[in-house]
Amino acid sequence: MSKALRDRLFDALHAQTLIDPHSHINPHAPASESLADILGYHYYTELAHSAGMPKAVIEGEPLEPKEKVGRLVEHLPPLDNTIQYSWFIEMAQTFFGFEEERLTVENWESLYDRSLEKMNQPTWEEEVLKLSGLEAIFLTNDFDDPLEGFDTKRYIPCLRTDDLVFHLDQASVLDRLQTATNLTVTDATSFEAAIKVLFERFTQKGARACAISLPPTFSPIAKSQLTADPISRLISTAEPSPEEKEEAARYVFWTLAEHCREYRLPFDLMIGVNRKVYPAGVFQGQDLYDSRVSLIQYRELFNAFPEVTFPISVLASVTNQELVSYSWIFPNVVTNGHWWYSNTPNVIERDLSHRLEAVPRTKQIGYYSDMYKLEFAYPKFNMYKRCLAKVLSEQFVIAQSWSEERAVQLGKQVLRGNVERIFPASR
Repeated sequence: MSKALRDRLFDALHAQTLIDPHSHINPHAPASESLADILGYHYYTELAHSAGMPKAVIEGEPLEPKEKVGRLVEHLPPLDNTIQYSWFIEMAQTFFGFEEERLTVENWESLYDRSLEKMNQPTWEEEVLKLSGLEAIFLTNDFDDPLEGFDTKRYIPCLRTDDLVFHLDQASVLDRLQTATNLTVTDATSFEAAIKVLFERFTQKGARACAISLPPTFSPIAKSQLTADPISRLISTAEPSPEEKEEAARYVFWTLAEHCREYRLPFDLMIGVNRKVYPAGVFQGQDLYDSRVSLIQYRELFNAFPEVTFPISVLASVTNQELVSYSWIFPNVVTNGHWWYSNTPNVIERDLSHRLEAVPRTKQIGYYSDMYKLEFAYPKFNMYKRCLAKVLSEQFVIAQSWSEERAVQLGKQVLRGNVERIFPASR
């Protein structure tokens, strides 16, 4: 009964069209042009490197797409137990008619040629979106992105603010800010004027969120607790101290929260990433979490901005119970997706189970793809929907005697309904 029930729930959830609330899609080139764009995704390169593929072979020299795929295929066998490998096989079978269970040195070239033919068709982007059931996708836009040349109703802007918070001391970042806003930034007053220009432009272009990833050591505090004008001191100092950089980062972050309140934008916080833990790793395969992070560091923020919704992603499952508790208590804290190292079925099922049984149903954003190319939406969302169907069937239909219809309604709310409610299209 349980397997058949799960299948029925999955089919019902699979029929729901989706809005992906967080991705790294380039709206000017959203779909892959070859299998190199897919197998070049950092999950595959970092796993292959971890299993013994030398970094120099992966990225030591410019490679033609087909040669890059051929090199990676030779190092895929140790990965065939991973969920990421299954994503690739599911893509290959669904999009390109691949009939094998594994990609090997004997069969990869025929798949490459067949996929290249399909990807070169002018309708490829539309075909992928249709097969994936995607209606719209949130982007990750640099603060100086011109936001031109793409359909902002399909590819929805999101203001990403990491550089502003953590790298404003770099001349290149300050130059970008001044160019983007046509303002000279010398102090806190002119900086806040520049931030206002950014929020005006992004909201006029249909942005629905502001976002940032944060290290485990970061603790927001109110600007009133900081020294006078840390922005002026940061900009005017040739080599700012770590303390001066931290003061400025806190000032910028709090200013962003104030503007989220003014412009009624949710502030997505992705909490817990340490950058360049493994500097010898491949591109994007250098960052890890640790267990020092606690949401208690954000209590002042959550209390100070009750009007701002904070969708929270945590890098590690060990932080999920704390996130559940904060969303349980704080009206403005929302659970958001299953990020990075928590993006595997076993972890998703555990974290999802905890959320569904403890957090109000209106306060859960089920999943986002975090993808760089459109093709990944299909296997990633399918993975999540399988987990969701399993939890709904076992913990709600079987354990609590919910009807299947009621369980599906909850699943669809988590999959899409809450995305539309938490990130409304008009303001």
